[in-house]
Amino acid sequence: MKQSKKVFGLIGYPLEHSFSQKYFTEKFKQLNLLGYSYKLFPLDHIMQFPELIMRNTNLAGLNVTIPYKEDIMNFLDQIEHEASDVGAVNTIKIRQTAGDVIVKGYNTDIYGFENSLVPFIGSSPLKALVFGSGGASKAVVYILKKLNINYIVVTRKPQNNSTTYTDLSKDIYNDHLLWINTTPVGMSPHDNEHLPIDFDSITSKHFIYDLVYNPEKTMLLTEAEKRGARIKNGLEMLQLQAEKSFEIWEDSKIK
Repeated sequence: MKQSKKVFGLIGYPLEHSFSQKYFTEKFKQLNLLGYSYKLFPLDHIMQFPELIMRNTNLAGLNVTIPYKEDIMNFLDQIEHEASDVGAVNTIKIRQTAGDVIVKGYNTDIYGFENSLVPFIGSSPLKALVFGSGGASKAVVYILKKLNINYIVVTRKPQNNSTTYTDLSKDIYNDHLLWINTTPVGMSPHDNEHLPIDFDSITSKHFIYDLVYNPEKTMLLTEAEKRGARIKNGLEMLQLQAEKSFEIWEDSKIK
């Protein structure tokens, strides 16, 4: 029996260092899904999204990365309730029936983050600093609220409900033992870049989680490790959210 062709892919910009294409291509091969393929769709502007959908009639699902996790919501027919609550979408399911195309958004970052964070910190009673306020940050904050972890969102410029890097004090650093970088700062090929934070405030009591996974250890994680902190990068979160994306794409019960 001939297998129907389904195309999946990743939208964002830039996409040179994508994890997703290799991951899903290997997964499709392992599962013998010969009609499945995964492509990169770099969009230098989100307004190109409707044309992408129209021109790719076999498109069945997409992952969404920087910088479109929030802007993409304006182009969707439906949004799953958790993604709506978070205010960001990183997974899209596309259904084509009787000539109609229905595009629905989900957030699997929240699943990936929660299931990678909890084993990392255990039952430690921590307060958190969340660096960045984009789509990934929204998923992180959603889970911190769920876990009853008090947090401060830290941004370069003043925003509602956030503080700036220049306002961080030694006391704040010492009082918040879980630091989470949700920004792309330090991502390859900009390995030497780092956030404007005080590395010397990191102690062996700190948990430092960087959502960047390439390189394996950003400057933030390297400096934290030198000071005895427990560290984690974003690879496990990425793998978990990818598996959840695939589950959504393949589950015929999810409409």
